[in-house]
Amino acid sequence: MKVTHVHKDYQHIGPQLWDAIDNFETMGAYVTKGERNVIKKVEIKGEVYNIKKFKTPNAVQRLVYRYLRKSKAKRSFQYAKILTEKGINTPLPVGYVEVFVGGLKDSYYISKHVDYDFDFRVLNHNPNWPNRAEVLRQMAAFTFQLHEKEINFLDHSPGNTLINDMGDGTYDFYLIDLNRMRFEPMDFHKRMHNFRRLWLSKTMINIMAKEYARLYGKPEKETHALMTKYSRAFQKKVNSKKIRRRRRDSR
Repeated sequence: MKVTHVHKDYQHIGPQLWDAIDNFETMGAYVTKGERNVIKKVEIKGEVYNIKKFKTPNAVQRLVYRYLRKSKAKRSFQYAKILTEKGINTPLPVGYVEVFVGGLKDSYYISKHVDYDFDFRVLNHNPNWPNRAEVLRQMAAFTFQLHEKEINFLDHSPGNTLINDMGDGTYDFYLIDLNRMRFEPMDFHKRMHNFRRLWLSKTMINIMAKEYARLYGKPEKETHALMTKYSRAFQKKVNSKKIRRRRRDSR
């Protein structure tokens, strides 16, 4: 059984979208070809769309996604709609497809393709990135807006924010990889905890904590301390896992 859903604004290209998914292996060009998920872009009637194929779930997950939980594709589509309604940039949601063979076999999420200048990762790796401090301040303000709008983006990590330089000293931020998200009130601890996956250096925290504290009306020292606490705890946890994995692999 196949479940297909397309946004009302794109129903006129439904047949072309379903054809692209039926021929996913041979149509379009790769955007990302990872071990878990694959993204390809296709052109339909002069517009470019991204199709994300999620990793085929294991036997237990297939049943969970069939009966207990929405698929990642469906969640991505629904969360993207909520973000756009709340005024948060994300590639426009177009549709999704779920293929069931007993449980969920495959799922696909379709969105409009977005050209972007860079993602947040370059700020982690390149301290000399042009206008880096200002981008970090605006990223802190963007995250503040997420929190004010009760958006807890659980995968708020460097690769999941695309950035466009608008050429006038301002930057537009787009969220991607949306299937892990909660919509809930964000207290101060939740807000600072949400920064942990961005892998912030001391310099980055100095800049972002100051801007966030100004916007939220909290003392800079308190904001800096809590952002640092959660960031360092997360980094320590990830690094410890890597060390244990290397030790296992070397045996």
